[in-house]
Amino acid sequence: MPELNAKIPSGPLKDKWTQHKAHIKLVNPANKHKYNIIVVGTGLAGGSAAATLAELGYNVQVFCFQDSPRRAHSIAAQGGINASKNYPNDGDSIYRLFYDTIKGGDFRSREANVYRLAEVSGNIIDQCVAQGVPFAREYAGYLDNRSFGGAQVSRTFYARGQTGQQLLLGAYSALMKEVNKGSVKMFPRTEMLELVVVDGVARGIVTRNLVTGDIETHAADAVVLATGGYANVFHLSTNAKGANVTAIWRAHKKGAFMANPCYTQIHPTCIPVHGDYQSKLTLMSESLRNDGRVWVPKKPQDKRNPRDIPEEERDYYLERKYPSFGNLVPRDLASRNAKEVCDEGRGVGPTGQAVYLDFADALKRSGKAVLAERYGNLFDMYEKITGSNPYDEPMMIYPAAHYTMGGLWVDYNLMSNLPGLFVIGEANFSDHGANRLGASALMQGLADGYFILPYTIGDYLAGVKAGKATTDIPEFKEAEKYAKEKINRLLTIRGKRTVDEFHRELGLLMWNQCGMARDEKGLKEALSRIFEIRNEFWQNVDVPGSGTDLNQSLERAGRVADFLEFAETMVYDALHRKESCGGHFREEFQTPEGEALRNDNHFCYVAAWEFNGVGKEPVLHKEPLDFEEVHLAQRNYK
Repeated sequence: MPELNAKIPSGPLKDKWTQHKAHIKLVNPANKHKYNIIVVGTGLAGGSAAATLAELGYNVQVFCFQDSPRRAHSIAAQGGINASKNYPNDGDSIYRLFYDTIKGGDFRSREANVYRLAEVSGNIIDQCVAQGVPFAREYAGYLDNRSFGGAQVSRTFYARGQTGQQLLLGAYSALMKEVNKGSVKMFPRTEMLELVVVDGVARGIVTRNLVTGDIETHAADAVVLATGGYANVFHLSTNAKGANVTAIWRAHKKGAFMANPCYTQIHPTCIPVHGDYQSKLTLMSESLRNDGRVWVPKKPQDKRNPRDIPEEERDYYLERKYPSFGNLVPRDLASRNAKEVCDEGRGVGPTGQAVYLDFADALKRSGKAVLAERYGNLFDMYEKITGSNPYDEPMMIYPAAHYTMGGLWVDYNLMSNLPGLFVIGEANFSDHGANRLGASALMQGLADGYFILPYTIGDYLAGVKAGKATTDIPEFKEAEKYAKEKINRLLTIRGKRTVDEFHRELGLLMWNQCGMARDEKGLKEALSRIFEIRNEFWQNVDVPGSGTDLNQSLERAGRVADFLEFAETMVYDALHRKESCGGHFREEFQTPEGEALRNDNHFCYVAAWEFNGVGKEPVLHKEPLDFEEVHLAQRNYK
């Protein structure tokens, strides 16, 4: 099978990025205004990239389906952002952040990308402080840090439980400054429907105005996708209801490879499901595990009030099994262990699908005022949703689909295998391997947008004749025609089932067969059921209204149609990878202690899939992962 060229620079790991920047091609400042760049998505990755590219002098068109970039899903991130500044003087370094990320990803990340991420992490904090982001500070005025899972140092910078919102407002202010200058043209309430490829090169996009229904085409010298992850394939996830796979899936169908789609992260600290018709799940920040202790009763079916269960009858199972890391083990381990104790009948709450996150000891140790300062808005949010006060009784939490480590394949320059198509943030597969460490999503999004893409896109554009792209060519007309035909097809079915019914059915199937645990039998069953659900969708879905005005049912129908195709590729990826690693847990492949059992001899590679037609098995391409600086080892957090 063909191997992919990641274009990793030669030389020592610590010098690769510096040497690469010193030798890549540049665009003359006087010529930058001649180049047009499309950025799709205005979260942390897209917003920071658009602002920075415009500041450099490029003409930027930026698209988001929200009414404002302030509503991008990055706003939902709570706990913090990692950086290796070593402010607490507890032994952190660029290398340690690099190693923790490689280990946390279960040795399925690309070394060079991860080291670069750790290397630029400190710059992100300086940038955001300069923008006025109100990071928490210690009494002396220094920036504060807290701990997160998978690390034994405190490297997470935070703004109470609102870190994503505050960072996004920083990127948003930089972006709107450029909009006001005229160097960025903003297209809100606009969704990308198609990528336009001309002679194998990405040259533009087709969009739909979500208010008027107008289908439009836009040409550029390069296209940047920053459209986030696909966790809503599970229907219930911590993602915003609008988050979807459409942009990267449509690009995949035009030739961009999809890498590691089965690597999905289950977050262990979410409010449990409370009803059949719930539309999404709510995240409780991983930072809560700094002070909250996770436990369940030792006896199955123990329905007593948690305060009536004495200490000797409680199982603090993470502290028991992983004494070195305790409650701050990585997310995949915390999630699987929660599922395990609930499967044993020791789960709590009305459904038995929950565990306790208890702050009683922290309240005795630090007092209510200190916890309110650290987590006050999170405690308030939990009480508003559940009616329970975490100061008085333990939270109840359960794992939920959260982040997706898979995405479009990119090389070291963040360009896909399609020239001219760059992919940043959660939309690419890049840095997190099979499991993302907490507080690293914001780090990757801002690293890509502020400090990596602005260099590497210039290397590409320096070899491209400016302004060559135009919408007056057949490829744009064909893509526009295809987009309109798909919309018309959805509107004319007039079946008997709603879009949400199909999404809910697909999501439950994917959660049960390709969620926290997978096995060969279940994955094969999922493939046949996805085929059946998709066939019925195209015969029996009801999409009311028209395509010439605001129609949220039509929006959702297009996105669910893409999930119904994408889900197959996700399952094929999970089925072919006969090992367990990080968030990909095949029950047939585990150690005697129940931990993930990797197979480095046969699966130490990035699996990048080429589209081969709807309903057909995609074509596998491999990028071998070579580890020069770290030793491949069984992960151990004990």
